[in-house]
Amino acid sequence: MGYVLGIDLGTSSLKGIVMNQQGGVVAEASSAYEIDSRAPGFSEQHPEYWKDACEEVLTRLSREVPSFGAELEAISFSGQMHSLVVLDEAFRPVYPAILWNDVRTTRQCQEITERFGKQILEITKNRVLEGFTLPKILWLQENEADIWNKVRHIMLPKDYLAFVLTGELHTDFSDAAGTLLFDVRKADWSDEICDEFGIDQGLLPPISSSFGQVGTVKESYRILFDFKHAVKVYAGGADNACAAFGAGLVNEEDALVSMGTSGVFSSFEQGISNYQGKLHFFNHVLPEVNYSMGVTLAAGNSLNWFKKAFGNEMTFDEMLRDMNTVAPGSEGLLFTPYIMGERTPYFDSEVRGSFIGIDAHHEMKHFARAVLEGITFSLRDSQILMEEVKNKRFKRIISIGGGAKNLDWMQIQADIFNAKIVRLEMEQGPGVGACMIAAVGCGWFESPEACREMFVHYKEGEIAPIAKNVERYLQLYKIYCEVYPATKELSRALLDRK
Repeated sequence: MGYVLGIDLGTSSLKGIVMNQQGGVVAEASSAYEIDSRAPGFSEQHPEYWKDACEEVLTRLSREVPSFGAELEAISFSGQMHSLVVLDEAFRPVYPAILWNDVRTTRQCQEITERFGKQILEITKNRVLEGFTLPKILWLQENEADIWNKVRHIMLPKDYLAFVLTGELHTDFSDAAGTLLFDVRKADWSDEICDEFGIDQGLLPPISSSFGQVGTVKESYRILFDFKHAVKVYAGGADNACAAFGAGLVNEEDALVSMGTSGVFSSFEQGISNYQGKLHFFNHVLPEVNYSMGVTLAAGNSLNWFKKAFGNEMTFDEMLRDMNTVAPGSEGLLFTPYIMGERTPYFDSEVRGSFIGIDAHHEMKHFARAVLEGITFSLRDSQILMEEVKNKRFKRIISIGGGAKNLDWMQIQADIFNAKIVRLEMEQGPGVGACMIAAVGCGWFESPEACREMFVHYKEGEIAPIAKNVERYLQLYKIYCEVYPATKELSRALLDRK
């Protein structure tokens, strides 16, 4: 039969998915862990959490699938991006991993931007933000000098897990691209950035293709889980890149929109695009290909906030049930989803959300629809940037996450994006992309495209845009774009008065 295992190391849990050569899911398991926050703005996890979770998931899968040990051929990974893992000369973690959503590094970001911001944008194609790895390294140098003096290896989360399983140190291009230490054009660590900030490149891991084999499972794990032969381990990739591959995003006419806690609009990129830092730009897991990505900080989070604040006794289905009786535009009600600040295209942590146009006749159904429209307008900001810079138009958008679970929201997406919307038959997240990497790596398929044909399928019944709705939303989007400049200073003034 033959199995591959995709391990998705997320922020709140580790998930394992076992798939066969026909792209079918054989089994899946997950193990949750905590985020530690010992001071305001701190977000940490000890790497041991991930090791323990991985061992728990492997144990559960081996019990659930009797042929797991005999049939598992390969493992690969998807992982949370940017988080800093540091090891000593004995390969032991010497500090908790500083996660992507840790915001202690604002001062370091300002310092980096002032000293080398233009050069970093040119080299990495990304602007300096708290989430990236480089500011975390500087924070550690400046605030934990004794710890920094012990550091001999700098890693990213999924690569630590690969090291635990194989004893080998590697990363891949897609994860390296999210560190602010990676030269996109050279496809290697940046000499200029490392020299400027005193980072010895010997601390950084070798970089491999996502499909490159980085080792085999160590003998101790082979015995523990009764693997009958050498299980090959492949580098894998960053979570967003794996999610894109697992959703079939492999050409420039398609885009991917993901509605999770935050929202992501991403597109496939041939060559180097210059978005001047207004979008994230990273290497894909696919060879010699990139992807761009815009982020709405509060997508599903806006909907969760609204339900908790105004419809806590209702289910989501009840809250959204009547919104299809409301015309596009929510009868003059507009929502901006800036409840946590906003990323693309404003990079403004202080702006706050708003409802504009509240009228006495508005009911729950109007507010609910306005929230969904506002979230989608925010993601359209990223779509517009991609289409204008690349002079292209997306014909089809793959919708995953919460936005793919409600047909009315899918129609809103089709109308606002003015593109056909499709859904996956099987949505398992980045773990499927990791399985596909393992499947290609171990030789099941001649190419990533052949693997996609077998593993990725879309539900029947794509959602097409409705012309009159498209025209209405084009008018409303122009008004939406006026809200940010009209309210940003008001938001700051209100924050100052808290």
